[in-house]
Amino acid sequence: MNRITKTITFAVLTLAIFSSSSATAQEAFQLPEYEKFTLPNGVTVYLMEQHEVPVINVSTVFAAAGAINDGTNPGFANMTANALLFGTQNFTKSEIEEQVDFLGASINTYARKESAGLNARFASKDSEIMLNIIKEVITSPAFDETEIENAKQRAILGLSQAKESPGAVISDYFDEFIYGDHLYSNPVSGTKKGLEGLKREHLLTFYQSKYITNQTAIAVVGDFETDEMKRVLQDAFGGWRSLVTYDRIDLDTPSLEFDSPQVLLVNKDDATETTFYIGGKGVSRSNPDFVALNVLNTVLGGRFTSWLNDALRINSGLTYGARSRFVNQRSAGTFYISTFTANETTEPAIDMALAVYDSLHTTGINEETLESAKNYVKGGFPPRYETSGSLAQLLTSMYIFDYDEAFINDFQKNVDELDVQKARELVSKYFPKENLQFVLIGKADEIRSIAEKYGEVTEKEITDEGF
Repeated sequence: MNRITKTITFAVLTLAIFSSSSATAQEAFQLPEYEKFTLPNGVTVYLMEQHEVPVINVSTVFAAAGAINDGTNPGFANMTANALLFGTQNFTKSEIEEQVDFLGASINTYARKESAGLNARFASKDSEIMLNIIKEVITSPAFDETEIENAKQRAILGLSQAKESPGAVISDYFDEFIYGDHLYSNPVSGTKKGLEGLKREHLLTFYQSKYITNQTAIAVVGDFETDEMKRVLQDAFGGWRSLVTYDRIDLDTPSLEFDSPQVLLVNKDDATETTFYIGGKGVSRSNPDFVALNVLNTVLGGRFTSWLNDALRINSGLTYGARSRFVNQRSAGTFYISTFTANETTEPAIDMALAVYDSLHTTGINEETLESAKNYVKGGFPPRYETSGSLAQLLTSMYIFDYDEAFINDFQKNVDELDVQKARELVSKYFPKENLQFVLIGKADEIRSIAEKYGEVTEKEITDEGF
């Protein structure tokens, strides 16, 4: 084959690959088939076969066991979730860890605002061993007293250490400032005061009253046969009985309407930078415009080439990065702009962030920018659900937030239907414009007069208890 022929052949192959990729890109991503059923004890089960890789992922959620259930003991939900792995009736903590490591598997637990959960990943050949461990962890945790005390002390120390890094704690300050007395203000990590009096019996009580069958969902995705997995899960979890029946907390929707701009200034005496959030009311996860808002926020602060990052990082060098985000809960949500900057550039950074944000309302998004954001969002959507682990977590997210496969199956259509006129309407409706709320963490003596420029100031010391 001569050089010219090789060149022509390469060009033809490249065109063919490009054409094939383009055609594939136009096909809307659809959620793979799955089966959903409920065990007699109320546990909801999702099964989705994926045979490409000999791996199984399990995602389990407990809808009544999140931080909003902490009451006056911030941190109980998180500690209870962690303590599930501190041993069971038949396995010590060390035995669980050694067995999981030996198999090259993984298992972890967590708590969030509105739920707690367990994630696991293992080779399909090890499913019998791992599913037995998962069953034990969920249905018969031992709550080892020594392990709990050690974990409590680590957690209390961790709370103090976290405040050395404002970026690690500013979201908790923001939630407390925005939500006030509402349960959504509860910090998942807890507070020193909430954890200090914690004992084994408290976690046992929390487990018995919140980890209950009719508020639990298990998603299994990966290399298995559905009929066989049904039998295994029925044997494993069918005998699990809760001491109580329970409905999720019926939260009142917080209004998040503010009469004036307000500033929370958190003093950190040794800070050389100011970390700040600017925001207000957002939307719940079930909002019908959830997908469109994702596109619009991509333009403002949802990607590296966003307006905020261009202005504050690329063009001015005021920060290493700036972003904006909607944080969604079942009943409400928040929106915020976030970044950090040197003490001496605090005012220009805040002013620039506000100017960029104002342009979203006054100038709006033109067609070229909107199309770019739509393509970016559509291109990045399928890879978010290309693994069995991400699909398992998607299924349990559907359970927690009460949405269905239409979110996946209609995603591209919902993105495509967004035009400049609708974008303008959604910006006006959902991106808070008046009476913005500010949280600044920095050296108060150097930024106090700046903070006063943006609203009525409330001050706290970062060393104070809680948030």
